[in-house]
Amino acid sequence: MTKKQAEHTHGGHGGQEGRKVWLPRLIAWELTRSCNLDCIHCRAAARFGPYPNELTTEECLEFLDDVASFSSPIIIMTGGEPMLREDIWDIARHGTELGLRMVMAPCGFLVTEEAARKMLEVGIKRVSFSIDGATAETHDNFRRVPGSFDSVIKAIENCKKVGLEFQVNTTISKHNIDELPEILELVIRLGAKAHHPFLLVPTGRGANLKHLEIPPEEYERTLEWFYQMREKVPIQFKPTCAPHYYRIFRQGEKKKGRTVTKQTHGLDAMSKGCMGGQTFAFLSHMGKVQICGFLEVECGDIRKEPFSRIWHTSKVFQEMRAWDDYKGRCGYCEFRSVCGGCRARAYAFTGDYMEEEPFCTYQPSEEAKRAHQLRKKKASGE
Repeated sequence: MTKKQAEHTHGGHGGQEGRKVWLPRLIAWELTRSCNLDCIHCRAAARFGPYPNELTTEECLEFLDDVASFSSPIIIMTGGEPMLREDIWDIARHGTELGLRMVMAPCGFLVTEEAARKMLEVGIKRVSFSIDGATAETHDNFRRVPGSFDSVIKAIENCKKVGLEFQVNTTISKHNIDELPEILELVIRLGAKAHHPFLLVPTGRGANLKHLEIPPEEYERTLEWFYQMREKVPIQFKPTCAPHYYRIFRQGEKKKGRTVTKQTHGLDAMSKGCMGGQTFAFLSHMGKVQICGFLEVECGDIRKEPFSRIWHTSKVFQEMRAWDDYKGRCGYCEFRSVCGGCRARAYAFTGDYMEEEPFCTYQPSEEAKRAHQLRKKKASGE
């Protein structure tokens, strides 16, 4: 890693003359859209494939070279099923040799003990598995493939045999909201390093699942439960695609007389709700860049220009970094810099990714609203 990479790995901090330097901390990379599952919520609406025009091996390696030239993020190799690519080990090894932290999100069926050993060999640091129900019945109904629950449990056992670290992700909706305590208990019992519940974002096949979105009031109660469980479990436990959790987290700590700082709360203090276009990006199987996998608005194409240029110049990325320009409550909320609202959910429900988060119940103070109006007047020269 270069000195520049070491200094700015986390992005969003002061640079020369106080200017913010935005650099990616995480890149989710859809290496292929082919998949051996048929999940009802799938962002990619993925099927077995094959899908035409996917990035070649050479293009994949060039992408990693470009990323490593200006930053050092975690690269999440996902899909579809990333293990369906014959060159997956070459790609992972190349990223490792560049000093990037390579992790993978396989579905489970292909993770044999031999495959788990191969992951370690090429430098994969962690894998993530999805468990969307406390039982095989509820998980398999969601994944729409019989035996998918058992395959994940077997894959986890194979990872444990070879000493490969793993985490569990769970998509939360009405189908499993009542099973959350049991799912968390299962994840802990399996020995995961972390549990990351994802609040359903209705895109891809999930666009037909708006009826499964939990209502805003229950959403708030669920995030409160996440916060209450945070210090009671022996693993990292935090929600994803639920930006206003970071408001709830800070409100809860304030009630306890604790100020959230890097020194006192580590990564929890540094994490932000919606990181899309700020410290997070998504790359599709055909080289299209988005702020995240759920907001299907193209921000660039690495077949036309380098990712490094897209990251710094994309109009959408620039908009994501201008929190004061968000519309409605999100533009003047006291917590806009740590929450930001889900831009993908705003887009799914309003057609405008700059609109306010539709599932947030919080009402910012009048003081915050007046301060926002004053900032806008000054910016316009009034």
